[in-house]
Amino acid sequence: MGSVQFGNVAERREQPPALAVSTVIFALRDDDRTGRKGLWLPLVRRTREPFLGQWALPGGPLGARDSLVDAAAANLRDTTGLIPRYLEQLYAFGDPARSPTRRVVSIVYWALVRENDAQHTESAATSVLLDDPNVAWFRADDVEVMEHLAFDHSRIIDYALWRLRNKVEYGSIAHRLLGERFTLAQVRGVYEAVLNKSLDPANFRRQLRAAADIEETDEFLSGGKHRPPRLYRYSGSTSHPLESETIS
Repeated sequence: MGSVQFGNVAERREQPPALAVSTVIFALRDDDRTGRKGLWLPLVRRTREPFLGQWALPGGPLGARDSLVDAAAANLRDTTGLIPRYLEQLYAFGDPARSPTRRVVSIVYWALVRENDAQHTESAATSVLLDDPNVAWFRADDVEVMEHLAFDHSRIIDYALWRLRNKVEYGSIAHRLLGERFTLAQVRGVYEAVLNKSLDPANFRRQLRAAADIEETDEFLSGGKHRPPRLYRYSGSTSHPLESETIS
C-alpha cells in the first residue's frame, strides 16, 4: 500500500500546477494582553490531507470560469462567512515545494474589515465568522499559531503584514478599519495595532493633524464620561491603496 501511495504522489508532482486562491483579511479587535486594539485574522482548520488538522488561510481552487477576485470572494464567503467590501491582489506564491503533493500556485488576495461590518444579509459587508469550530480569529502576532500553519501560509501572512506596515502612512488604513468617522485616538489605536508598539499620544496627534488626507468634521463622539472628542474623516482617494478590485 505504501508504494502505491508513493507512486500516486510522484505522479501528481509531475502534473501541471494547480491554481488556487487564498485570502488574508486583517481586522482590528480587542487584545486583552495589551489593553489596546490588535490586528487579527481568520484561519480555517484543514479537514483533509495534506496538513490535516492544521490551521490555514481561507481559500480554495480556482474554477475554470471564475475571475480571480470573484473566486477569492466566493471561497472566503464559503469557508468563513466573511464578506469584505473589496479585495486587493497581494502576490502570487508558487514555490515548487510549498505543497507536498501536486504543485499548487496560489494567487493571494487581502483586505481590511471593520469591526462594525456585522450585517447579516447575503450581500452586505460583514466581519462575522461562521459558527464553525474549524473557523476562528487569531492574533496576527500569535507566534505559536503562525509558525505552524499549513503550506507556506506563515510566509504569506508575514508578507501581508510587511505590505500593510509599509502602507500605514496612508490615512485610508484607518478609514478601512474604523469606518467613515473616527477620533484621533482611534487612529492612533490603528497605527499601534499595525506597528505592534505604543506611540506617544501628543506627538502622534500633532503629526496626524498635519496629514493631508485626514480632516476634522463638526461632529463629536458621544457616550463618554468626559468631554466628547472630535470626529475626523478620511478625505483622500477611496481607491488607494487598498481598493483595487471591487467584488461583483
